[in-house]
Amino acid sequence: MLKLAAAAIWIAAATAGSVFYAFQQASTVEAAAPASEPTAFGGLDYVRLNVVSVPQMKGGEVNGYFLARLVFTAPAERLKQLVVPADAMLTDAVYGKLYADPSIDFSRVDTLDIAAFRAGLRDAVNDKIGENLITEVLIEQVDFLSKADIRRASFRGWDSSETVESAPASAQH
Repeated sequence: MLKLAAAAIWIAAATAGSVFYAFQQASTVEAAAPASEPTAFGGLDYVRLNVVSVPQMKGGEVNGYFLARLVFTAPAERLKQLVVPADAMLTDAVYGKLYADPSIDFSRVDTLDIAAFRAGLRDAVNDKIGENLITEVLIEQVDFLSKADIRRASFRGWDSSETVESAPASAQH
């Protein structure tokens, strides 16, 4: 019985010593590792905004609505330090950019530069925050609904699988 108790104490001590040694080595390796830039695999967090709906004005009238769901990436530790919630600040910056930039015309797809649009949003948000916090803007969904699209949807009920031809200009008010 005495040999069994001594063996159990020896096994417990050896296990505790090896665990302690492993933790010591792991903390030494982490301290020696150089800090790397955040990538898509770690260090970044994302802020997903609710759907943003911005009316597009032309000639003093609403031409249609720009709808988007955007995702912003930023270093996680910096996002935690923000006093104002990140999604509120980002939404405000998106609205400001979309209302203030007359070059953005979603009704003309042929002139739309998505890369420039994303870079412009990133820069506008970073300017509002006062530092380069946002690393990338990801577009989850983008839609433009003209006034005619909205009228058709409200009269018929929305069915995205149905293709509807434009109504004659005399039928629109």
